[in-house]
Amino acid sequence: MILENQNIITQIFKNVDLDTIAVNLINQGMERIEVKKGEILIDVNQVVIDQYYVHSGCLRSYFTDTVGKEHTLMFAINDWWISDYTAYFTKAPAIVTIECLQDAVIYKLPKEKLDNLYENIPSLESFFRKKMEGAFASFQKRILGNISLSARERYHSFITTYPTIEKTVKNYHIASYLGITTESLSRIRKEIAKG
Repeated sequence: MILENQNIITQIFKNVDLDTIAVNLINQGMERIEVKKGEILIDVNQVVIDQYYVHSGCLRSYFTDTVGKEHTLMFAINDWWISDYTAYFTKAPAIVTIECLQDAVIYKLPKEKLDNLYENIPSLESFFRKKMEGAFASFQKRILGNISLSARERYHSFITTYPTIEKTVKNYHIASYLGITTESLSRIRKEIAKG
């Protein structure tokens, strides 16, 4: 199991030069979890102290508005990180739900342990800063796309960002991510199929 974890850790942090001591420290800080389809990883109003690395499977984060409509914020697949980052960074209650869409193997990393790892392995702080910068840029691009792109263009962006997800998640999850109805999604797919 230790050897498997070491291989996973070097895979997760593939751009970080880690010696054996660093790998062992990370191994002590992360926990492997198997999540079943339909399980809720984070729920609204929950205290959030962890972020999660997705090794396999698919999760989604979504916000439920005051009339009960779900708005999918993101999907997380292999080699993605996910959490309710607003709650994680501000210590406020969770505002999104994270649901498992496919059986998943994930690695949990508590904030307290991550802060300790930053002190002992400074290169990890740079790794996570770059991840957060990329995520922030992606979210801003997505917001601007939702404001300025047509539904068809948003769909094209979705299948570019998540090329393997479309056949594994429900249509209403995709429609929710795009901010359209499932009927509009079907129409867009038919138009694209016709050429």
